Amino acid sequence: MEEVLNQLINGLQRGSIYALIALGYTLVYGVLHLINFAHGEVFMIGAFVAFFAVLLTGAGFVFALAAAMVCCAVLAFLMERGVYRPLRNRPRLAGLIAAIGLSILLSSLVQTLSFEFTPHGASDSMRFSGANYNAFPARQLFEEARYRLVPGMNVYLTNIQILNFVVSLVLMAGLWVLVRKTTLGMAMRACANNKDALALMVVNVNRVIAFTFVVGGALAGAGGVLNAVTYARIDAMMGLMPGLKAFVAAVLGGIGSVPGAMLGGFIMGIAEVGAASVLPSRPVDYTPLADGVSFAVLILVLLVRPRGILGEAEQEKV
Repeated sequence: MEEVLNQLINGLQRGSIYALIALGYTLVYGVLHLINFAHGEVFMIGAFVAFFAVLLTGAGFVFALAAAMVCCAVLAFLMERGVYRPLRNRPRLAGLIAAIGLSILLSSLVQTLSFEFTPHGASDSMRFSGANYNAFPARQLFEEARYRLVPGMNVYLTNIQILNFVVSLVLMAGLWVLVRKTTLGMAMRACANNKDALALMVVNVNRVIAFTFVVGGALAGAGGVLNAVTYARIDAMMGLMPGLKAFVAAVLGGIGSVPGAMLGGFIMGIAEVGAASVLPSRPVDYTPLADGVSFAVLILVLLVRPRGILGEAEQEKV
């Protein structure tokens, strides 16, 4: 029971990161019916922005998180404005191919970075190479502590896990309020339903779509920071697999559904961690079969419910 509870906590923590990324996928798909496969690289950029924010300024977690969210929001806006908007009226395949190309471009650009810099408060310079793994200064932000969750049992919750849960839940709640209780959120929902009708109501559809990209980019940046703080390592390819799993989470929950993306993210995290704890691994901390199990969950769900757990069937318009 202790092992089950500890792995459940680990799965929820990992799932909270997947959920933040999946929300970006589902928001963009809702308004454009476009799968933004470069979204995982926005997640990666967020981790690198936090890395430099901490080392160059000596700032704390809040500043690093804010800097990552702002930079990723700007990046998502530029992606929409420079790449996706010109292709909006082209066949959907054009946008999909552009998204894949943009993903490769961003990860390749980070891999080419190589320079020396002096961290804040240090006398010696350090070498940064985007092609290598880089240690994230998580200990500079937090000294990890454990708290017993259940009296008399070896079930623990770390301060890093608490941070993941608090930040993720606050951002998810903020997104729900934005989508359901604000004028911009109403415009986003109307845009997802019928862009042409929204334009006839003298609403700037381009601005609504750009705002949707900005929100999704900010959430992905926050996920990148939480991932970097949790696992204390960043690299140029770190957005590939989490981005793919988050996309699967969005489809699993019902692509286009905000609650579905959250639910799908948590299911993916629990399935992955649960499989890693049960399946044989060599070395001990690496279980490639766990990735297969999490994707198998998607297949099983879609066989029973093709539109996802909380997805709604599209109505044919006559």
